[in-house]
Amino acid sequence: MSDELVFYTNPMSRGRIVRWMLEEVGQPYRTEVLEYGTTMKAPAYLAINPMGKVPAIRHGDTVVTEAAAICTYLADAFPQANLAPAPGSRERGPYYRWLFFGAGPVESAISNKAMGFQVPPERAGTVGYGSLDSVLNALENVLSKGDYLTGDRFTAADVYTGSQISWGMQFGSIEKRPVFERYAARINSRPAAIRARQIDDALLPKK
Repeated sequence: MSDELVFYTNPMSRGRIVRWMLEEVGQPYRTEVLEYGTTMKAPAYLAINPMGKVPAIRHGDTVVTEAAAICTYLADAFPQANLAPAPGSRERGPYYRWLFFGAGPVESAISNKAMGFQVPPERAGTVGYGSLDSVLNALENVLSKGDYLTGDRFTAADVYTGSQISWGMQFGSIEKRPVFERYAARINSRPAAIRARQIDDALLPKK
């Protein structure tokens, strides 16, 4: 069975998160760039992801979709990259917590803000994230205690949730609090993050 690692993406998508993760992992991979509305919805790709969206990876016979799930999978599939605490360790708790806090409350809160949807204060208890302020305050609190989301160690949680913070500040859905700006500068200066941006920027349509 082939263990080839194939990455399905578009440079104007959340695939940029997975590109960064792949560069952090440091294993060979092949990229297939798909276009919105055409190859992304073609039968060949729908067999990989019936949602017809990117990113996705195929590792041998294993298919993983959803950026947070892909980051989690890659960290475990390639433990030599040291991007996750050891399975079964207590450090795994905060790692999971902040990785999926990004996939849940952060993603939902900033998406709703971008769409102009405001949860009425009296209904805040009915949505998982409560309010955008609550989400940002939680992030600010944890990042005020260490360089990374799990303390002093960079992990896949910083790739995924850190990308949400960086993009949110770039596009105005997350306010530029000093602790966020310092954190974003720290993680975005990593060699793998720089390589990933350069690769994806080169794939953007020429103006």
